[in-house]
Amino acid sequence: MSESAPAADADVIVVGAGPAGSTTAFYLAQAGFDVLLLEKTRFPREKVCGDGLTPRAVKELIAMGVDVDAPGWVRNKGLRVVGGGLRFELPWPELSSFPDFGLVRTRLDFDEILAANSERGGATVLQGVNVTGPILDERSGHVTGVTARKDGEQVTYRSRLVVAADGNSTRMSLAMGLHRRDDRPLGVAVRTYYASPRHDDDWLESWLELWDTDDDGNSRLLPGYGWVFPVGDGTSNVGLGLLNTSEAFQNLDYRDLLRRWVKNMPAEWGFSEENMTGPIRGAALPMAFNRQPHYSRGMVLVGDAGGMINPFNGEGIAYAMETGRIAADTIVTALSSITSAQRERVLRAYPKTLKDAYGGYFTLGRLFVEAIGKPGVMGFITRHALPHPTLMRFALKLLANLTDRQGDASDRIINALSKVTPPA
Repeated sequence: MSESAPAADADVIVVGAGPAGSTTAFYLAQAGFDVLLLEKTRFPREKVCGDGLTPRAVKELIAMGVDVDAPGWVRNKGLRVVGGGLRFELPWPELSSFPDFGLVRTRLDFDEILAANSERGGATVLQGVNVTGPILDERSGHVTGVTARKDGEQVTYRSRLVVAADGNSTRMSLAMGLHRRDDRPLGVAVRTYYASPRHDDDWLESWLELWDTDDDGNSRLLPGYGWVFPVGDGTSNVGLGLLNTSEAFQNLDYRDLLRRWVKNMPAEWGFSEENMTGPIRGAALPMAFNRQPHYSRGMVLVGDAGGMINPFNGEGIAYAMETGRIAADTIVTALSSITSAQRERVLRAYPKTLKDAYGGYFTLGRLFVEAIGKPGVMGFITRHALPHPTLMRFALKLLANLTDRQGDASDRIINALSKVTPPA
């Protein structure tokens, strides 16, 4: 007779307590499952991010009962766009599906707030647990738990299912042979904080023109954008994001580019070296489902681990939380199934659920970033699209993925385009 399987420490282990992992853990715990949420660092901890939250993200926070009216949350009215010598403000659209405001909250405590929320919802959160890899069943090859290091010692945790929410580097996915797809766009974001009188601005500010000068003194417009986001604590989050669809991508010093860019800002804004409150940090932005499949042999991918970032605007937090919720719904159904075959069939449908939700839209985003990576295209858009407010309001809805299912003409156009475009 074969030995019985080791007792499970939890129904589900979630690796990584970022927005995707904490959201997944929250909904699973709310459904009555034993959930173990493992975070390699200890809170508070920094993450490279613009810290801006669109109405998509705000909707997910409210749905989980996070008090977005508590101190520390900074509201904004919409997006201020700067480019082509123009500067104008685009309010967040009034929609039945989403709130009409955005938020700013630094990742220094944003992730901690979500992890604490999942703990209040019933999940067990363990900090300082660095997951090193999956435990595989010898016969089926399915993930049955994880190995980790905690307080310098090797430990193991067993479960019925594992969720990989361990970000772009996603050690779990790599151990399972799920590598990044080279045919998907990849972005890089760099940011820092400056003590600035602009810390209490009512708008997220996006600069659509990032200029760089080559060795011959020629200026070129890069595929990406810069931002100035108010943090409300005396500082502004200032950064830029660029895409690998440009030939210049590999040869740029992004930190130096950020320094050169802010030198062109008005001196009274305070974006100078002496007002910098922290170092310039950078991170990769995995976009448009750049790691697939999103389910494999007992492991579910959510958030950045599955490349869930919107290629149009580099937004990741909203999609991390949304895919965490979608994954939890799938897992609840799967673990409630009577047989293992039924459970597996439900889990294998998860990638299609994601493609139905985002696939066409992400494909549109891929086409968009490929286009703006070509010389002259970004300049053409800046010169000819920005002067038209109606077109820019349409662009805001498209880039931020903010539409109603039965909305106005612009909503119907965007929804139709996403539906007829082949899924990513």
